[in-house]
Amino acid sequence: MFGYLNGVLIYIFIFLVVLVGIIVGIVALFINRNKNNMDPNQMKPRSSAKDVLLNLGAFVALYTLVGNLIGLLFTIINTAYPKIASSYNYYGGSSSISWPVATLVVVFPIFVLLMWFLEKEYRVEPEKHESVIHKGLTYITLFVAGLVVVGDLITVIYYFIDGQELTTGFLLKVLVLLVIFSSLFIYYISDLRNKLTVKSRIFWRIFAGVIILGAIVWGFSVLGSPRTQRLYKYDEQKVNDLQNINNQITNFYSIKGTLPKNIEEMIGRNYYVSQVDPQNKKSYEYLKTNETTYDLCAEFNKASNDKMSQDYLYLDIYSTTSWSHPTGRHCFVQTINPNSYFKPMPMPRAF
Repeated sequence: MFGYLNGVLIYIFIFLVVLVGIIVGIVALFINRNKNNMDPNQMKPRSSAKDVLLNLGAFVALYTLVGNLIGLLFTIINTAYPKIASSYNYYGGSSSISWPVATLVVVFPIFVLLMWFLEKEYRVEPEKHESVIHKGLTYITLFVAGLVVVGDLITVIYYFIDGQELTTGFLLKVLVLLVIFSSLFIYYISDLRNKLTVKSRIFWRIFAGVIILGAIVWGFSVLGSPRTQRLYKYDEQKVNDLQNINNQITNFYSIKGTLPKNIEEMIGRNYYVSQVDPQNKKSYEYLKTNETTYDLCAEFNKASNDKMSQDYLYLDIYSTTSWSHPTGRHCFVQTINPNSYFKPMPMPRAF
């Protein structure tokens, strides 16, 4: 849940930056057009529609990269160093890295290409480097980066003074934020001061590429390859199917006052259940052991606690049943509490 909310906040921030950038761009175009109308010998407008779009695209790509890179690294840290009690270490959500990795792989080349176009424009027309749209978005980025760095340092000092445990996971997250946003701050301060050369810009591109590539490789080493991720998805689907079968069994018992003999009996009475394992196409096993207990069995690819997110415990929201499982065939022992259900009333005999 927290991972989902964090993603939403990132995209809300990107939307606000785009909105501000569009407003700044329109104002810049309007001001420059008025200047040109006042003086025929005035130079070309510093902010054209092309400049606005290039700058907006570059900065949106930048914020998307930063948000997904932080999300990827926090997910890796949560898995490698699971939280114990600190709420700061909780960065919730699934252990899947598919979305952030896909985003980084696609958006990073786009960002580099957009920056290359901008730098080419600046070399031809250096005055565009001083445009309102470029400086406005740069100052926004500096402001956000500065706030994060200061907040990061304050959090560490607070935890130290307050006597709270500085866990490895916590310190690594602090380091991630410090490195990423300090780098952003240094780069854009140098850009505002015209200190960036062709060689230094190449260095920063390589530096960013190494960070992103290293994060992806680290993610696969901790959370598994794409094939491993696919196996986890299969296991999650199997648990969901078994939970659905379990819910339908309890519904059957609440109405009939007895457990079904087999899954086919429920299907025959219009109970919807996912009967077949989506991976091996075998039927899930339902075994009635006595009047109030039964087993639900399936074959799993990975143990549920094997490099999986520690905050995803496979808990049924309607009970305290744990759906954790080992690798291979596993049966979940289920028990019906007869006192929790009304027994159906017998039909009166006709006289």
